Amino acid sequence: MAKGKVHFREERCKGCELCTTVCPVNIVKMDKERINQRGYNPATVREMDKCIGCGNCATICPDLVITVERE
Repeated sequence: MAKGKVHFREERCKGCELCTTVCPVNIVKMDKERINQRGYNPATVREMDKCIGCGNCATICPDLVITVERE
């Protein structure tokens, strides 16, 4: 199975949660314990080792917050 690694530019995240709705392995979540410079809870990945590098999260993000590396 393919592997990937997700990177977030957290300072740009507006907490819209779109990325959380398209992850096929359900690892993209909102970080409810942190607030970014814009005043939002940023998106983050739980269990990065489960990332398949599909890029759905990066494609749907309207603010270009997410980049995905495929391994």
